[in-house]
Amino acid sequence: MEQASEIGIVTRLSDKILGAWRKSLDLLAGRRSTSSSRTKEEELFIRAHDLVRAGEFREAVAALADATTVAPDLVAALETQGELYDMLGQPEKAMSLYETGRKLKRRLRPGAPDRLFVLRRPGRSTAEIAAYTTVIQSVKQRVLPLIARGNAFLVEGRPASALADYEAALKLKPGLSDILILKAEALLMMGQFEQAAAAFDSACAVQPRSADFLSGRAIARLALGRLQDADADWRLQFDLLPKDRASARACVALRLGDYEKSLPELERALQKDPCDPYWQLYRLAALHRLGRPAVPGSTSRRDEWPRPLFELYVAPPSAAVALAHADNDERTVEALFQLAVLALPNDPAEARRRFNQVVQKASPSMIEYAAARHELASLGA
Repeated sequence: MEQASEIGIVTRLSDKILGAWRKSLDLLAGRRSTSSSRTKEEELFIRAHDLVRAGEFREAVAALADATTVAPDLVAALETQGELYDMLGQPEKAMSLYETGRKLKRRLRPGAPDRLFVLRRPGRSTAEIAAYTTVIQSVKQRVLPLIARGNAFLVEGRPASALADYEAALKLKPGLSDILILKAEALLMMGQFEQAAAAFDSACAVQPRSADFLSGRAIARLALGRLQDADADWRLQFDLLPKDRASARACVALRLGDYEKSLPELERALQKDPCDPYWQLYRLAALHRLGRPAVPGSTSRRDEWPRPLFELYVAPPSAAVALAHADNDERTVEALFQLAVLALPNDPAEARRRFNQVVQKASPSMIEYAAARHELASLGA
Protein backbone atom coordinates (compact mmCIF):
# COMPACT_ATOMS: atom_id res chain seq x y z
CA MET A 1 0.00 0.00 0.00
CA GLU A 2 1.13 3.55 -0.74
CA GLN A 3 2.08 5.73 2.16
CA ALA A 4 -0.66 7.84 3.66
CA SER A 5 0.34 11.48 3.24
CA GLU A 6 -1.00 14.95 2.66
CA ILE A 7 -0.92 14.13 -1.04
CA GLY A 8 -3.48 11.39 -0.33
CA ILE A 9 -5.57 13.93 1.53
CA VAL A 10 -5.44 16.19 -1.52
CA THR A 11 -6.81 13.40 -3.69
CA ARG A 12 -9.78 12.93 -1.38
CA LEU A 13 -10.24 16.69 -1.11
CA SER A 14 -10.24 16.96 -4.90
CA ASP A 15 -13.02 14.42 -5.26
CA LYS A 16 -15.13 16.08 -2.57
CA ILE A 17 -14.75 19.64 -3.80
CA LEU A 18 -15.16 18.88 -7.48
CA GLY A 19 -18.12 16.59 -6.91
CA ALA A 20 -19.97 19.28 -5.03
CA TRP A 21 -18.95 21.89 -7.58
CA ARG A 22 -20.21 19.94 -10.54
CA LYS A 23 -23.52 19.16 -8.85
CA SER A 24 -24.36 22.66 -7.69
CA LEU A 25 -22.49 24.65 -10.35
CA ASP A 26 -22.06 27.22 -7.60
CA LEU A 27 -18.44 27.12 -6.46
CA LEU A 28 -17.39 29.60 -9.13
CA ALA A 29 -19.58 32.38 -7.77
CA GLY A 30 -17.96 35.28 -5.98
CA ARG A 31 -14.61 36.90 -6.42
CA ARG A 32 -12.57 36.65 -9.60
CA SER A 33 -8.90 36.00 -10.09
CA THR A 34 -6.81 38.82 -11.49
CA SER A 35 -4.11 36.39 -12.59
CA SER A 36 -2.88 36.96 -16.13
CA SER A 37 -2.09 33.23 -16.37
CA ARG A 38 -5.73 32.23 -16.80
CA THR A 39 -6.31 30.61 -20.17
CA LYS A 40 -9.06 31.48 -22.61
CA GLU A 41 -10.83 28.18 -22.02
CA GLU A 42 -10.78 28.74 -18.24
CA GLU A 43 -12.38 32.17 -18.69
CA LEU A 44 -15.06 30.67 -20.92
CA PHE A 45 -15.64 27.80 -18.51
CA ILE A 46 -16.12 30.22 -15.61
CA ARG A 47 -18.42 32.41 -17.68
CA ALA A 48 -20.53 29.38 -18.61
CA HIS A 49 -21.01 28.39 -15.00
CA ASP A 50 -21.90 31.93 -14.00
CA LEU A 51 -24.53 31.90 -16.76
CA VAL A 52 -25.89 28.60 -15.48
CA ARG A 53 -26.15 30.07 -12.01
CA ALA A 54 -28.14 32.95 -13.51
CA GLY A 55 -30.45 30.49 -15.32
CA GLU A 56 -29.19 31.49 -18.77
CA PHE A 57 -28.66 27.95 -20.04
CA ARG A 58 -28.53 28.64 -23.79
CA GLU A 59 -25.90 31.35 -23.32
CA ALA A 60 -23.94 28.93 -21.12
CA VAL A 61 -24.04 26.31 -23.88
CA ALA A 62 -22.63 28.88 -26.31
CA ALA A 63 -19.79 29.75 -23.93
CA LEU A 64 -18.95 26.08 -23.46
CA ALA A 65 -19.01 25.56 -27.22
CA ASP A 66 -16.50 28.40 -27.53
CA ALA A 67 -14.35 26.70 -24.88
CA THR A 68 -14.28 23.46 -26.86
CA THR A 69 -13.39 25.42 -29.99
CA VAL A 70 -10.32 26.72 -28.16
CA ALA A 71 -9.62 23.35 -26.51
CA PRO A 72 -11.33 20.50 -28.43
CA ASP A 73 -10.20 17.91 -25.87
CA LEU A 74 -11.84 19.69 -22.92
CA VAL A 75 -14.06 16.80 -21.85
CA ALA A 76 -15.53 18.66 -18.85
CA ALA A 77 -16.98 21.32 -21.18
CA LEU A 78 -18.52 18.67 -23.44
CA GLU A 79 -20.09 16.87 -20.50
CA THR A 80 -21.47 20.09 -19.04
CA GLN A 81 -22.96 21.01 -22.41
CA GLY A 82 -24.61 17.59 -22.46
CA GLU A 83 -26.11 18.18 -19.01
CA LEU A 84 -27.46 21.55 -20.13
CA TYR A 85 -29.01 20.12 -23.29
CA ASP A 86 -30.69 17.48 -21.11
CA MET A 87 -32.09 20.29 -18.97
CA LEU A 88 -33.25 22.09 -22.10
CA GLY A 89 -35.12 19.01 -23.31
CA GLN A 90 -32.76 18.16 -26.17
CA PRO A 91 -31.57 14.64 -25.30
CA GLU A 92 -30.27 13.86 -28.81
CA LYS A 93 -27.74 16.69 -28.63
CA ALA A 94 -26.86 15.67 -25.09
CA MET A 95 -26.18 12.07 -26.08
CA SER A 96 -24.00 13.20 -29.00
CA LEU A 97 -21.87 15.31 -26.66
CA TYR A 98 -21.63 12.53 -24.06
CA GLU A 99 -20.46 10.13 -26.77
CA THR A 100 -17.85 12.61 -28.01
CA GLY A 101 -16.60 12.95 -24.45
CA ARG A 102 -16.41 9.17 -24.02
CA LYS A 103 -14.41 8.83 -27.24
CA LEU A 104 -11.97 11.48 -26.10
CA LYS A 105 -11.53 9.75 -22.74
CA ARG A 106 -10.83 6.43 -24.47
CA ARG A 107 -8.05 8.06 -26.48
CA LEU A 108 -6.32 9.51 -23.44
CA ARG A 109 -3.24 7.61 -22.39
CA PRO A 110 -2.53 7.66 -18.65
CA GLY A 111 0.94 8.55 -17.49
CA ALA A 112 3.49 5.82 -16.79
CA PRO A 113 2.40 3.82 -13.71
CA ASP A 114 5.85 3.98 -12.12
CA ARG A 115 5.57 7.76 -11.76
CA LEU A 116 4.08 10.00 -9.07
CA PHE A 117 0.30 9.60 -8.83
CA VAL A 118 -0.54 13.07 -10.17
CA LEU A 119 1.48 12.41 -13.33
CA ARG A 120 -0.55 9.29 -14.10
CA ARG A 121 -3.75 11.29 -14.65
CA PRO A 122 -4.72 11.73 -18.29
CA GLY A 123 -6.58 14.66 -19.80
CA ARG A 124 -7.08 18.33 -19.12
CA SER A 125 -7.73 19.91 -15.71
CA THR A 126 -9.40 23.18 -16.68
CA ALA A 127 -12.39 22.56 -14.42
CA GLU A 128 -10.18 21.74 -11.44
CA ILE A 129 -8.02 24.83 -11.93
CA ALA A 130 -11.08 27.08 -12.09
CA ALA A 131 -12.64 25.50 -8.99
CA TYR A 132 -9.49 25.57 -6.89
CA THR A 133 -8.77 29.17 -7.86
CA THR A 134 -12.10 30.13 -6.30
CA VAL A 135 -11.37 28.05 -3.21
CA ILE A 136 -7.94 29.67 -2.82
CA GLN A 137 -9.47 33.14 -3.11
CA SER A 138 -12.13 32.32 -0.55
CA VAL A 139 -10.03 30.36 1.96
CA LYS A 140 -6.70 32.02 2.65
CA GLN A 141 -3.60 30.45 4.15
CA ARG A 142 -4.59 26.85 3.37
CA VAL A 143 -1.99 24.53 1.92
CA LEU A 144 -4.15 21.76 0.45
CA PRO A 145 -5.98 23.85 -2.20
CA LEU A 146 -2.62 25.25 -3.33
CA ILE A 147 -1.23 21.74 -3.73
CA ALA A 148 -4.37 20.60 -5.54
CA ARG A 149 -4.31 23.49 -8.00
CA GLY A 150 -0.58 22.99 -8.52
CA ASN A 151 -1.29 19.35 -9.35
CA ALA A 152 -3.94 20.41 -11.86
CA PHE A 153 -1.48 22.80 -13.48
CA LEU A 154 1.07 19.99 -13.66
CA VAL A 155 -1.44 17.69 -15.39
CA GLU A 156 -2.12 20.53 -17.87
CA GLY A 157 1.58 20.75 -18.67
CA ARG A 158 1.92 24.19 -17.06
CA PRO A 159 4.82 23.56 -14.67
CA ALA A 160 5.67 27.23 -14.05
CA SER A 161 2.17 27.86 -12.67
CA ALA A 162 2.39 24.62 -10.68
CA LEU A 163 5.74 25.68 -9.25
CA ALA A 164 4.30 29.00 -8.05
CA ASP A 165 1.56 27.16 -6.15
CA TYR A 166 3.97 24.64 -4.65
CA GLU A 167 6.32 27.40 -3.49
CA ALA A 168 3.37 29.24 -1.92
CA ALA A 169 2.42 25.98 -0.17
CA LEU A 170 5.99 25.56 1.09
CA LYS A 171 5.83 28.99 2.70
CA LEU A 172 2.91 27.67 4.75
CA LYS A 173 4.47 24.23 5.36
CA PRO A 174 8.26 24.66 5.08
CA GLY A 175 10.19 21.51 4.28
CA LEU A 176 7.18 19.20 3.86
CA SER A 177 8.50 16.37 1.68
CA ASP A 178 5.19 15.80 -0.09
CA ILE A 179 5.32 19.36 -1.42
CA LEU A 180 9.05 19.25 -2.13
CA ILE A 181 8.56 16.25 -4.39
CA LEU A 182 5.87 18.08 -6.35
CA LYS A 183 8.11 21.14 -6.65
CA ALA A 184 10.85 18.84 -7.93
CA GLU A 185 8.51 17.35 -10.54
CA ALA A 186 7.57 20.86 -11.75
CA LEU A 187 11.25 21.80 -12.05
CA LEU A 188 11.88 18.52 -13.89
CA MET A 189 9.12 19.30 -16.37
CA MET A 190 10.63 22.76 -16.89
CA GLY A 191 14.01 21.21 -17.75
CA GLN A 192 15.71 22.69 -14.68
CA PHE A 193 17.46 19.43 -13.88
CA GLU A 194 20.04 20.64 -11.35
CA GLN A 195 17.38 22.36 -9.25
CA ALA A 196 15.05 19.39 -9.66
CA ALA A 197 17.73 16.95 -8.49
CA ALA A 198 18.42 19.10 -5.43
CA ALA A 199 14.72 19.23 -4.55
CA PHE A 200 14.42 15.47 -5.04
CA ASP A 201 17.43 14.98 -2.75
CA SER A 202 15.72 17.02 -0.03
CA ALA A 203 12.51 15.02 -0.33
CA CYS A 204 14.30 11.67 -0.47
CA ALA A 205 16.30 12.55 2.63
CA VAL A 206 12.97 12.56 4.50
CA GLN A 207 11.43 9.56 2.70
CA PRO A 208 14.38 7.55 1.33
CA ARG A 209 12.27 4.50 0.53
CA SER A 210 9.43 6.17 -1.35
CA ALA A 211 9.14 4.51 -4.76
CA ASP A 212 7.47 7.60 -6.24
CA PHE A 213 10.20 9.92 -4.97
CA LEU A 214 12.97 7.70 -6.33
CA SER A 215 11.35 7.64 -9.76
CA GLY A 216 11.59 11.39 -10.27
CA ARG A 217 15.10 11.64 -8.85
CA ALA A 218 16.31 8.90 -11.20
CA ILE A 219 14.98 10.82 -14.19
CA ALA A 220 16.64 14.06 -13.04
CA ARG A 221 19.91 12.25 -12.45
CA LEU A 222 19.80 10.61 -15.87
CA ALA A 223 19.08 13.95 -17.54
CA LEU A 224 22.25 15.25 -15.85
CA GLY A 225 24.27 12.31 -17.24
CA ARG A 226 24.50 10.51 -13.88
CA LEU A 227 23.61 7.08 -15.25
CA GLN A 228 24.90 5.01 -12.33
CA ASP A 229 23.11 7.16 -9.75
CA ALA A 230 19.89 6.96 -11.76
CA ASP A 231 20.17 3.19 -12.00
CA ALA A 232 20.69 2.89 -8.25
CA ASP A 233 17.41 4.74 -7.69
CA TRP A 234 15.53 2.65 -10.24
CA ARG A 235 16.81 -0.64 -8.83
CA LEU A 236 15.71 0.38 -5.36
CA GLN A 237 12.35 1.56 -6.72
CA PHE A 238 11.84 -1.80 -8.46
CA ASP A 239 12.52 -3.65 -5.20
CA LEU A 240 10.16 -1.37 -3.26
CA LEU A 241 7.24 -1.66 -5.66
CA PRO A 242 4.82 -4.42 -4.56
CA LYS A 243 4.40 -7.46 -6.79
CA ASP A 244 0.82 -6.51 -7.65
CA ARG A 245 2.04 -3.34 -9.40
CA ALA A 246 3.39 -5.32 -12.35
CA SER A 247 2.96 -2.52 -14.90
CA ALA A 248 4.94 -0.10 -12.72
CA ARG A 249 7.69 -2.66 -12.19
CA ALA A 250 7.76 -3.31 -15.94
CA CYS A 251 8.27 0.39 -16.65
CA VAL A 252 11.17 0.61 -14.19
CA ALA A 253 12.85 -2.42 -15.74
CA LEU A 254 12.39 -0.97 -19.22
CA ARG A 255 13.98 2.30 -18.10
CA LEU A 256 16.95 0.24 -16.92
CA GLY A 257 17.14 -1.48 -20.31
CA ASP A 258 16.71 -4.79 -18.46
CA TYR A 259 14.50 -6.85 -20.78
CA GLU A 260 14.90 -10.10 -18.82
CA LYS A 261 13.46 -8.35 -15.79
CA SER A 262 10.77 -6.45 -17.71
CA LEU A 263 9.33 -9.38 -19.68
CA PRO A 264 7.66 -11.31 -16.82
CA GLU A 265 6.29 -8.06 -15.40
CA LEU A 266 4.83 -7.12 -18.79
CA GLU A 267 3.22 -10.54 -19.04
CA ARG A 268 1.67 -10.09 -15.60
CA ALA A 269 0.46 -6.63 -16.58
CA LEU A 270 -1.18 -8.13 -19.67
CA GLN A 271 -2.94 -10.73 -17.54
CA LYS A 272 -4.70 -7.81 -15.81
CA ASP A 273 -5.31 -5.86 -19.01
CA PRO A 274 -4.76 -8.13 -22.03
CA CYS A 275 -5.74 -5.50 -24.56
CA ASP A 276 -3.47 -2.68 -23.40
CA PRO A 277 -1.57 -1.77 -26.58
CA TYR A 278 1.52 -0.38 -24.86
CA TRP A 279 2.11 -3.39 -22.65
CA GLN A 280 1.78 -5.50 -25.81
CA LEU A 281 4.19 -3.26 -27.71
CA TYR A 282 6.81 -3.18 -24.95
CA ARG A 283 6.50 -6.96 -24.64
CA LEU A 284 7.28 -7.31 -28.36
CA ALA A 285 10.33 -5.09 -27.97
CA ALA A 286 11.53 -7.11 -24.96
CA LEU A 287 11.08 -10.41 -26.81
CA HIS A 288 12.93 -9.07 -29.84
CA ARG A 289 15.83 -7.81 -27.72
CA LEU A 290 16.04 -11.20 -26.04
CA GLY A 291 16.17 -12.96 -29.42
CA ARG A 292 12.82 -14.67 -28.95
CA PRO A 293 9.88 -14.85 -31.39
CA ALA A 294 8.00 -11.56 -31.34
CA VAL A 295 4.67 -11.87 -33.11
CA PRO A 296 1.83 -9.43 -32.33
CA GLY A 297 -1.34 -10.99 -30.99
CA SER A 298 -4.81 -9.79 -31.85
CA THR A 299 -6.65 -7.20 -29.79
CA SER A 300 -9.91 -5.36 -30.20
CA ARG A 301 -8.70 -2.26 -28.37
CA ARG A 302 -5.90 -1.09 -30.63
CA ASP A 303 -6.62 2.43 -31.79
CA GLU A 304 -5.03 4.09 -34.78
CA TRP A 305 -1.92 4.58 -32.67
CA PRO A 306 0.24 2.61 -31.90
CA ARG A 307 -1.01 0.21 -34.59
CA PRO A 308 1.73 1.26 -37.09
CA LEU A 309 4.35 0.14 -34.59
CA PHE A 310 2.79 -3.31 -34.30
CA GLU A 311 2.93 -3.56 -38.08
CA LEU A 312 6.71 -3.16 -37.92
CA TYR A 313 6.84 -6.62 -36.35
CA VAL A 314 4.70 -8.20 -39.07
CA ALA A 315 5.64 -6.78 -42.47
CA PRO A 316 8.03 -3.94 -41.81
CA PRO A 317 7.34 -0.88 -44.00
CA SER A 318 9.99 1.74 -44.61
CA ALA A 319 11.00 3.91 -41.69
CA ALA A 320 9.46 6.90 -43.45
CA VAL A 321 6.06 5.18 -43.60
CA ALA A 322 6.17 4.27 -39.91
CA LEU A 323 7.27 7.76 -38.87
CA ALA A 324 4.63 9.40 -41.05
CA HIS A 325 1.92 8.05 -38.74
CA ALA A 326 3.48 9.70 -35.69
CA ASP A 327 1.55 12.96 -35.28
CA ASN A 328 3.33 14.39 -32.23
CA ASP A 329 6.78 14.39 -30.64
CA GLU A 330 6.10 11.54 -28.20
CA ARG A 331 4.83 9.26 -30.95
CA THR A 332 7.84 10.10 -33.09
CA VAL A 333 10.08 9.04 -30.21
CA GLU A 334 8.11 5.80 -29.76
CA ALA A 335 8.48 5.02 -33.47
CA LEU A 336 12.23 5.79 -33.49
CA PHE A 337 12.75 3.54 -30.49
CA GLN A 338 10.95 0.58 -32.06
CA LEU A 339 12.88 1.08 -35.33
CA ALA A 340 16.12 1.05 -33.34
CA VAL A 341 15.16 -2.13 -31.48
CA LEU A 342 14.30 -3.87 -34.74
CA ALA A 343 17.53 -2.74 -36.41
CA LEU A 344 19.85 -3.75 -33.57
CA PRO A 345 20.49 -7.44 -34.39
CA ASN A 346 21.48 -6.88 -38.02
CA ASP A 347 22.48 -3.22 -38.26
CA PRO A 348 23.99 -1.87 -35.03
CA ALA A 349 25.08 1.35 -36.73
CA GLU A 350 21.50 2.11 -37.79
CA ALA A 351 20.24 1.18 -34.33
CA ARG A 352 22.80 3.51 -32.76
CA ARG A 353 21.66 6.33 -35.04
CA ARG A 354 18.00 5.77 -34.10
CA PHE A 355 18.73 5.52 -30.38
CA ASN A 356 20.63 8.82 -30.62
CA GLN A 357 17.59 10.38 -32.28
CA VAL A 358 15.45 9.15 -29.39
CA VAL A 359 17.76 10.80 -26.85
CA GLN A 360 17.81 14.05 -28.83
CA LYS A 361 14.04 14.26 -29.24
CA ALA A 362 12.58 12.67 -26.11
CA SER A 363 11.73 14.17 -22.77
CA PRO A 364 13.92 12.54 -20.09
CA SER A 365 10.71 11.38 -18.38
CA MET A 366 9.85 9.04 -21.27
CA ILE A 367 10.58 5.34 -20.88
CA GLU A 368 12.15 5.34 -24.35
CA TYR A 369 14.67 8.01 -23.35
CA ALA A 370 16.06 5.99 -20.46
CA ALA A 371 16.00 2.72 -22.41
CA ALA A 372 17.82 4.36 -25.34
CA ARG A 373 20.47 5.81 -23.03
CA HIS A 374 21.14 2.30 -21.71
CA GLU A 375 21.23 0.83 -25.22
CA LEU A 376 23.77 3.46 -26.29
CA ALA A 377 25.88 2.73 -23.21
CA SER A 378 25.86 -0.98 -24.14
CA LEU A 379 26.88 -0.07 -27.71
CA GLY A 380 29.75 2.00 -26.40
CA ALA A 381 28.29 5.19 -27.80
